[in-house]
Amino acid sequence: MDITIAIDAMGGDHGPHVTVPAALKALEADNQLNIVLVGLQDAIEAELKNRKASTSPRLRIHHASEVVTMDESPQSALKNKKDSSMRVAINLVKNGEANACVSAGNTGALMATARFVLKTLPGIDRPAIASVLPSEKGNTYMMDLGANADCTPEHLYQFAIMGAMLVSCVEHKERPSVGLLNIGSEDIKGNEVVKQAGELLKTSHLNFYGNVEGDDIFKGTTDLVVCDGFVGNVSLKTTEGLAHMMGKFLTQEFKRNWLTKMMALCAMPVLKSFKKRLDPRLYNGASFLGLRGIVVKSHGGADQLAYISAIHVAIEEARSGVLRRISEQLEIEHISTTPVVQTSQDTQ
Repeated sequence: MDITIAIDAMGGDHGPHVTVPAALKALEADNQLNIVLVGLQDAIEAELKNRKASTSPRLRIHHASEVVTMDESPQSALKNKKDSSMRVAINLVKNGEANACVSAGNTGALMATARFVLKTLPGIDRPAIASVLPSEKGNTYMMDLGANADCTPEHLYQFAIMGAMLVSCVEHKERPSVGLLNIGSEDIKGNEVVKQAGELLKTSHLNFYGNVEGDDIFKGTTDLVVCDGFVGNVSLKTTEGLAHMMGKFLTQEFKRNWLTKMMALCAMPVLKSFKKRLDPRLYNGASFLGLRGIVVKSHGGADQLAYISAIHVAIEEARSGVLRRISEQLEIEHISTTPVVQTSQDTQ
């Protein structure tokens, strides 16, 4: 199945120096993939020249005259950067010229722009961010990871539907298990929002496991862990900090003296395998679920390998029909569209 991915070539800390070679590698690996590099044409062409590559029927450039900076406010990007590489790439998805968009740009601006341009699916109040983490049993998906700090029980219910369908499509699991992140497994634990969300999930058609705790994320107790964006983002950043600390401590211990250095040489194959298994670059690519189009957010500081991972996430979602599955499940759950109050930002 041919897939076209629109890439915000200017987004992130490194811009075309990472996005262009990553796109070239992705094209080499998938002969049914087409890519549109969106951004400043001169900069993209210069990078292609440096890589001894050129445009082709499967790789084309779509010029965009503006770039959203990493510290720019979502309001400014939405109002003042209507020809930004980010917005033009999303427009290609809306117009049907691309099946998905990938950007390493400003997260707030990307979410605001994607929501304004694509709108939300019928039955979804708010888009949410989902990503995958390594676990003892393989992969654990988690959402929301920062888009919605304050949520209602209905929002968490919608997140569960979207996340479960994502896991079902990408991991090819018919009925993925869903856990609700809480401070205890008992139904009486947690705040009122989580308790009410649990009641909604119990009566749903999803494979609801029940409440899960923080350690269940990496045990792989459930395929999907659902929480609000505040808790999810704190959990994710805590995980990243812990992984960084463990790696640093391990390096320090192996360098402590000549004996530990010799032990490090002996353990090198295991250490390399361990590092590869937990390499965060292999898990790069967060999905903005709930929109009428596929948008994948890469880490801003992603290198070539990490950005390729984000492109693969977009390809998999497009090929597996995630949007269709979410819409079908919303109908099964009898969730109707909730009216959204239009703000001044929405009318820009």
